[in-house]
Amino acid sequence: MSIAIFRSPEPESAYTYLVKRTVEACRVAKEAAATAAEAIATASCPLLNTLRDREKELDRLDMEIDAGVTQVVTQVTDTEARELLACMKFMISLERIGDLLLSFAGSAQAVCARLDPQDIRDLTHMATVLEKMLADAGTAFSTRDVKKAVDVLRADAEIDRLRNLIFLRHIENPENLQRHASLQVIFMTQSLERAGDHAKNLAEEVCHFVSGHTVRHVLMTYDKPIEQMFLDWLRAREEHQ
Repeated sequence: MSIAIFRSPEPESAYTYLVKRTVEACRVAKEAAATAAEAIATASCPLLNTLRDREKELDRLDMEIDAGVTQVVTQVTDTEARELLACMKFMISLERIGDLLLSFAGSAQAVCARLDPQDIRDLTHMATVLEKMLADAGTAFSTRDVKKAVDVLRADAEIDRLRNLIFLRHIENPENLQRHASLQVIFMTQSLERAGDHAKNLAEEVCHFVSGHTVRHVLMTYDKPIEQMFLDWLRAREEHQ
């Protein structure tokens, strides 16, 4: 196993550099989700192949940030140290998201030309929601915006809803219709749903880092359960359509 050697560029402080690199990792993961959405919508195997490059880039960033935080965490203020530890936690989830999107690509390459239109729509929607979650998580972290982090928590319910619809079609199949590539579709759905869970972990980390409280306390501050926030999000989405 290779060990990364951390060297921050001058004159930028190591702390600032590591935070920026974490935000950059959010951008890479967001672009990977966007690529997954476009690849499924267009049945493009070349686009799916590019997800391996994004996964490798996230691996490199993970090693760089891990080495950097380990080296400088004892040389900064307590507040900066907490943010650097948040960077490490972010990278654990982002690196896992990269792995899951690569797994998604592997399943998609085998069947993307044979997917039913309804599966294409739902998988594309799932990947698009994931893309927005990752964009909002990066913004929430870089601007310390708890409200934006709550938006990420809210969006995860839509990914779960789409997962349930796909599972209903392919596993329960109440209409007893012949479905194409059910096994691969289920694998792809699980990959996106689990990536959404990791994106939610990013939002929870922002809530804890910024507010000093757990997600439950943050949601109590907003005085709305996740279910109600999801309904509000659906209404807002319909208004913009």
